Amino acid sequence: MTDRPRLSAWRFLAWTAVVGLQALAVSIGLLLCVAFVVTLPLLPRVLRFGRGLAAGERDRVGRFLATPIPPPPATEDPTWRDLRWLVLQTTVGGLAGSVPIGSVAGVLQNVVVAAVWPLFPGSTSTLNIPVESWGGAALAVVTAAGYGLLGVLAVPPLARWYANLSADRLGPRKKTLVARLAEVTATRAAALEAHGTELRRIERSLHDGTQNRLVAVVMQLGMVERVLSRDPSAALPMVRGAQDAATDALAELRRVVRDIYPPVLADRGLSGAVASLVAHCPIPCTLDERPLPRAPAAVEAAAYFVVAEALTNAVKHSGADQITVSLRDEDGAIVVEVTDNGRGGADEAHGTGLLGIHHRVAAFDGTTSIDSPPGGPTVMRVDIPAGP
Repeated sequence: MTDRPRLSAWRFLAWTAVVGLQALAVSIGLLLCVAFVVTLPLLPRVLRFGRGLAAGERDRVGRFLATPIPPPPATEDPTWRDLRWLVLQTTVGGLAGSVPIGSVAGVLQNVVVAAVWPLFPGSTSTLNIPVESWGGAALAVVTAAGYGLLGVLAVPPLARWYANLSADRLGPRKKTLVARLAEVTATRAAALEAHGTELRRIERSLHDGTQNRLVAVVMQLGMVERVLSRDPSAALPMVRGAQDAATDALAELRRVVRDIYPPVLADRGLSGAVASLVAHCPIPCTLDERPLPRAPAAVEAAAYFVVAEALTNAVKHSGADQITVSLRDEDGAIVVEVTDNGRGGADEAHGTGLLGIHHRVAAFDGTTSIDSPPGGPTVMRVDIPAGP
C-alpha cells in the first residue's frame, strides 16, 4: 500500500458515491435473496460480492488515510461487520460522495448558462432562475463561485471524516486499554517463556553433546602427553582418536548453531528453507507456496521452526500418509498451514510440541489455531505478523 499513490480528497469522496451505488445494489440483492425462496441460492454469491466490495474499500480508504486497514479477525464475525458497512455506505456514503460531484456540476452548469444565455435566453441556473440578462449571468457566475467555494471548504474535512468512519467500520474492533494491556502482558510472558525454553534447549545441547565431546578430547590429549614420554608410536592412535572427537564436537556445535538460526534461511530465504524441510520429510509432503516478501530474520526463523516442529509432530503422532504445507502472505502476516490426513485428535494442551509452537508464535503477537477432529484431518494454522 505504501508504494501506491495517496488519493486526493476530491477523488476519494467522488468515488465514494460510485461505491455507494454498488453497495445499494448489493443491499437490494441481499434483500431479494432473503425475501424469495427462488433467489435464496444466490445469497452466498451476493455476500461474496459484498465482502469483495468491502475489501476493495479497505484498500481505498487505507490509501487515502495512508494507513493500512486490516480486515477484522474471524472471531469478530467479519461478514456481519461488512454488512454494517454496506448500510453505512449506502446511506451516509452516497450523501457524502454527492458533495464533490454536486460542487463540480454546479460550477459547470452555472458557468455554461452564464456564457450561452445570449444564444439560449431563459436557460435556468441551479437556483432555478432564468438567465435573460447580463445581470442574471453575473448572478449565475456568483452562484458558480459559491458552489466552488463550498467544495473547496467542505470536501477535504468531509473526506477525512468519512474515511475515518469507514475505517472504524471496516477494520478490527478497537480493544479497550485493559484488554490490550492484558494481551501485551500475555504476549510478553509467552515471549519470555519461549526465550527461556530456547536457552534451556541450547544449554542442554551444549552440555550433553558439545561439552562431553570436548572433555573427551582433553582427556585423550592428556593420555597422549603421558604416553609420548614412554612409547611415542603408541600415541598416534590416541591422537587420531582425539582428532575424531574434536571433529565430532565441531559438528555438534554447528548443529546447535543451525538450530538457533539455520543458514539455509540466509541462503535461500523462508520459501527455500521450507521447501528443503518438505523435501526431507519421511511422509510424502507437498508445498503450496505463494510469493513471499522477505521478513525480519526472527520472523522467518519462527515460521521455519513452526513448519519443522509441525512436520515432526505429524511424523511421530499423526499416522498420516500425506502432508500439505501452505505458505503465503496475508495482509502483512506470514501464514503457515500444515494439514495431514492422519487420525486427528491433536490437543495443544497435552502436546509439548504444539505448546512450544504456540509460545513461539505468541512471542511475535501471532496466533495459532488447530482443528483436529477425531478421525482427522488435522489443520494447524499460524499467523505471524511480519511488520515492525
